[in-house]
Amino acid sequence: MTEHVTLFEVGPRDGLQNESRMIPTADKIKLIDMLSTVGFSKIEATSFVSPKWVPQMGDAAEVMQGISRKPSIHYAALTPNLRGYHAALDAKADEVAIFASASEGFSQKNINCSFAESLERFAPIMAEAKTAGIPVRGYVSCVTECPYDGPITPEQTAKTAKALFDMGCYEISLGDTIGAATPATTAPMIDAVVDAIPVQNLAGHFHDTHGHALANIELCLSKGIRCFDSSVAGLGGCPYAPGAKGNVATEAAAQRIHDLGFDTGLDLTKLAKAATFAQSLTRPA
Repeated sequence: MTEHVTLFEVGPRDGLQNESRMIPTADKIKLIDMLSTVGFSKIEATSFVSPKWVPQMGDAAEVMQGISRKPSIHYAALTPNLRGYHAALDAKADEVAIFASASEGFSQKNINCSFAESLERFAPIMAEAKTAGIPVRGYVSCVTECPYDGPITPEQTAKTAKALFDMGCYEISLGDTIGAATPATTAPMIDAVVDAIPVQNLAGHFHDTHGHALANIELCLSKGIRCFDSSVAGLGGCPYAPGAKGNVATEAAAQRIHDLGFDTGLDLTKLAKAATFAQSLTRPA
């Protein structure tokens, strides 16, 4: 039996959040609905953040209300604080995500607080989510390198990941925020994290800034990781990581994973159609 690898589609949120042109809400809904036909089990639909900081996500509630949900799919939302968590719950998000940085410099730039302060901010979210039975996923940014602090030690990334896991996150997504990771730097980072967290509770999140994303995925597969974040058409970047190119393209990741003998359960023809539409959203109107 072919071993399954999960691709967690993050295009509608992580892919579109940094677009300078405001994407119409109807187009965001259409993209998610197209992706819902591809075979994903997880789609990150939006984030409930302040429109002041991320204007592109200001229509989060409308997007969640407008999509045609499939019962087989968890529609996730990023929630940086308790206010965002409550808004996501009101919008009937199936799961939420919180995020911390392995780098103090990036934490200050991204969420305007230290790593320790970010954990304090997340504690009430975790408590309420546990009571409500809402799964929480944890993101770790800058797992090998930071645009402000430089190289990050594997031990620091492992410490950050374990803190989120110990808080109750069911899965920790390890984010190569600026696309600087290579298999040579990814390998010791993964080894350190696996010493702290079961490998089945880990996911890889690679940007393709320098063209290493697929090689990093292949390395992670060899170490037992079976979940990867990806973005349709390679959309994305980070407003707080200068020069960060998009996430690895879902269609490229799926093809490489299939070529390596694994199964994703995705319909590549439908995925290609969604990618074509996604690309059209980033062009000037």
